[in-house]
Amino acid sequence: MKKILALVLSFIIISNLSASQKKREMRAVWIATVANIDWPSQKNLTSKAQRDEMRTMLDGLAKNNINAVVMQIRPTADAFYPSALEPWSNWLTGKQGVKPNTYYDPLQFLIDEAHKRCIEVHVWLNPYRVTNSDKLDILSKDHLYYKNKDLFVKYGGKYYFNPGLDETREFLNRVVEDVVERYDIDAIHFDDYFYPYRVANEEFPDEASFRNNPRGFAPNQKDDWRRNNVNLVIAELQQTIKSLKPWVEFGISPFGVWRNDTVDPRGSATRAGVQNYDDLYADILKWLKEGTIDYVVPQLYWEIGKKVADYEVLVKWWNDNSFGKNLYVGLYASQLGSAEAPAAWRKGNELVRQLNMNKQYPQIDGEVYFSAKGFLKNKQGLNDSLQNNFYKYPAICPINRNILGEASAQPQNIRIIKDGNEAYLLWDEVNEEGGCQIAYYVVYAFKGKKVGDLNDPANILIRTTDNCVDLRDLDKKFKGYNAFVVTAINRFKYESVPTQGVTRKM
Repeated sequence: MKKILALVLSFIIISNLSASQKKREMRAVWIATVANIDWPSQKNLTSKAQRDEMRTMLDGLAKNNINAVVMQIRPTADAFYPSALEPWSNWLTGKQGVKPNTYYDPLQFLIDEAHKRCIEVHVWLNPYRVTNSDKLDILSKDHLYYKNKDLFVKYGGKYYFNPGLDETREFLNRVVEDVVERYDIDAIHFDDYFYPYRVANEEFPDEASFRNNPRGFAPNQKDDWRRNNVNLVIAELQQTIKSLKPWVEFGISPFGVWRNDTVDPRGSATRAGVQNYDDLYADILKWLKEGTIDYVVPQLYWEIGKKVADYEVLVKWWNDNSFGKNLYVGLYASQLGSAEAPAAWRKGNELVRQLNMNKQYPQIDGEVYFSAKGFLKNKQGLNDSLQNNFYKYPAICPINRNILGEASAQPQNIRIIKDGNEAYLLWDEVNEEGGCQIAYYVVYAFKGKKVGDLNDPANILIRTTDNCVDLRDLDKKFKGYNAFVVTAINRFKYESVPTQGVTRKM
């Protein structure tokens, strides 16, 4: 009787676990390159060591069923890819403008390796930052700074593009256009650094730009003018991206507080010292409402119950203010277990509490974790929680509700080929063009001879870029008859009609 009860309880737990997981969910991780936070681990690594590190990182993320990475490819107006517009990053080679010692293209390498694992690549650019200090000697002699110094300003001991100049917007559009045109990326991504965070007792030096090009704003409306500078470039970038590849998304990861409700009744019940709208001149709600961005990832890096910025308050606020656009929550994996962190991050797994809370809000389409290195260290047992609970089964990235697309053709001619002890599931490749081009296939497996529920992620056997699956490894997992079907996922993330089912006895 006890054994029967245990089996029943086990079945209920497994069933509830499966039911609690979504088939469509963003599970992404930021890979920060600035200051060698995540990759490469140091500046003087050989090209081979860099590639080995990236493969190891991607393997670890894939083990956690992560389905997207957000890779920083332009940290300080430099590049982690060959560019005619900006020099190689010093964070890659140790000196700005110097290419990898054994030449390769890090961005192309990442795309190839990530897509091979059915992981999306969102490329992360910083729009305005040029240096992290006042030392200009770190810049390559070929840097745009030395060709046109009038485009740049110094603020807080650092150098930035001047956001108030038309030339800045034009150049940033050229950088994004170059990346979208040349690389098979899935999204362009900006984080929270628009106008820089305020420096005490120092005014951002753009008065001359405001006087010379006010664009109809009155002298007392400089803050509105600054917001308009950012609004213009956001709208232009969306148009640039979609004119080239309409399936490529444009996402923003802002600071977690738009405005406090003490200054705007539309704001959140927070008392944050920094506000997107007022301090960084980033009007996220305008972009969401107008659809000039495709997804938002607010950085909710605070614990549940924090007085000035309560995670619970903020996650509800963003759920209620996403204007129907894809909403992913930015989580702070690096804070787990840190000696400097508040007690909530040291005494238990705060992210597990937050992930459970996220399930209450229907507008939340997934999470993005900062950052890869901390994520892979299994702090507070995070990886165990993901692999055994939240991300036990694979998931497909959500369709973007701001982008129109259509399903690709159905895979054809599914069959099982046997050769002695070997058995393979095969189907004909789907050849499509443009946005309907296939990103990968999804293979579903069901116990018995009938096809079951394709909406249950527990039935996803594998996601693969190949049109063949070796079934020999399944013999230990499945006994008796099993039914298989295959679907195709295209660049718009739409899923095709499934194939007819085929069965095999293991």
